[in-house]
Amino acid sequence: MLKSLYIQNFALIDSLRIAFDSGFSVISGETGAGKSIILGALSLILGQRADTRHIKQGSEKCVIEGVFDLSAYDLAPFFEELDWVYEGDECILRREIWNNGKSRAFVNDSPVYLNDLKGLGDKLIDIHSQHQNLSLNDNLFQLNVVDLLADTAMERAEFGKAYTAYRSSEKAMNDLREQSRKNREEEDYLRFQYTALAEANLQPGEQERLEEELETVTHAEEIKTGLFAVTSLLSEDERSVESMLRTVADTLHNVQRFYPRLAEVAARVDSVFIELKDVREEISGYFEEVEFDPGRRQLLEERLSTLYDLQKKHSVTTVEELTGLRDKMARKLENIDSLDERLKALEKETEEKKKTMMAKAGSLSKKRKDAAPRIEKELVERLAYLRMPNVKFLCDFKTKEIPDVTGADTVQFLFSANKNVALQLVSQIASGGEMSRLMLCIKAMIAGATSLPTIIFDEIDTGTSGEVADRVGAIMEEMGTRMQVIGITHLPQIASKGSTHFLVYKEEGDNIVTTRIKELTSGERVQEIARMLSGAKITEQAVENAKVMLNRNKI
Repeated sequence: MLKSLYIQNFALIDSLRIAFDSGFSVISGETGAGKSIILGALSLILGQRADTRHIKQGSEKCVIEGVFDLSAYDLAPFFEELDWVYEGDECILRREIWNNGKSRAFVNDSPVYLNDLKGLGDKLIDIHSQHQNLSLNDNLFQLNVVDLLADTAMERAEFGKAYTAYRSSEKAMNDLREQSRKNREEEDYLRFQYTALAEANLQPGEQERLEEELETVTHAEEIKTGLFAVTSLLSEDERSVESMLRTVADTLHNVQRFYPRLAEVAARVDSVFIELKDVREEISGYFEEVEFDPGRRQLLEERLSTLYDLQKKHSVTTVEELTGLRDKMARKLENIDSLDERLKALEKETEEKKKTMMAKAGSLSKKRKDAAPRIEKELVERLAYLRMPNVKFLCDFKTKEIPDVTGADTVQFLFSANKNVALQLVSQIASGGEMSRLMLCIKAMIAGATSLPTIIFDEIDTGTSGEVADRVGAIMEEMGTRMQVIGITHLPQIASKGSTHFLVYKEEGDNIVTTRIKELTSGERVQEIARMLSGAKITEQAVENAKVMLNRNKI
């Protein structure tokens, strides 16, 4: 429930505070006095986008603040979901808008995102303005009305879960089908590439070993010539290194007998001789090992050519990278081979989820259609009360080929206000006044079936007058026994029904026009109702009529 509204520096308002009660409150005032300004300010704390043009001329910023009683709304889970602090049954919504275009939103003095503020605002106040009557032309709005009046919340939630599960499974299935299609398109080429790599029988470190062996085979003659020359120098020539080193060793050992200090040097020469002999024998082994084999060279070149070609083809530089690609291709081919089984299982799962969804859609549809006659009957009765005795109304259901998030139904409201006139779409046949009365009755029915938030009617009385207006006011008054109703009106029949009456008026100062609002006393209320009855010049008869209207509504 809206407890109070504070507006500062908004449009023609410098500073204004209104305290609201429960029940049915009315706001009246002359055309242009600023009733719509108050509604516009209220919309800002409910999350509407800000416009700097609304800031009062000469002011740096405007502030709108609303205090709400949340005791009837069970909003603690909503606050918890948004990580807001729930401070009990009272909540303060505030907007601050600067003339530089910046805007801030607060809930209980904590800054919040505008979309989150709008989400909270939607749960607190339903503002019904004239343009909302156009919602009656919207099939989704019509379906939501049926759902509210048929109390399908549980069935719709169950269908929603089944629908989400089905669509998720269907998407996974379609994605897998697309992947299968793409895989099949590239399977032949992929398998060809894999076969080439698999048949290459790649071995770790193979390339380095082959390149080293090819280098040896290619230069075998040069290697053998060099090794032969070294061997000859070491031992085969009469003046070979070995022979001369042996002579050096023998000489040192002979002299050592007379000069013992040469023992260490002689031993070192012996060691060098032994090492040199080992070197010569090892070189001899290499000489025997190295052979020029044209056949082996050809094999090596062919194998390396195969490796180089594969590396170039796959844009890599090592055998290890090729084996990595080969293994990756093997896994991908395994996936392709197992894809049919996975797809078959997913298709079966999707079909089962579709059956579940269709069953839930059927339950939802049945509850909607079962409730339709009751909704039609009550709405006709309410419209008859508003002096539409020949009205006919029908919820015309059609079944969708494929259910969507709302279920398997579409509904159209068919309407006729006169005898011998066929039912037609509301949008094609209802006048503005008929639309207003139809929407009022729908809102009243919803208020009776669910826990609506505070509702504000902005000139719901458009196109009505006389007794019809009186009955419109009676419906709003009756709604006020179950919820907070605020009506902005220009009709005395409706204004007289309110338990509280506010007057919006303009106050002129030195070159300044300011919008004011005040709660009327009993005497002031008589004068305002009289003005609404007779116009600017209030007659005695209008005053008496106003008293009668107010007294009648007290009985």
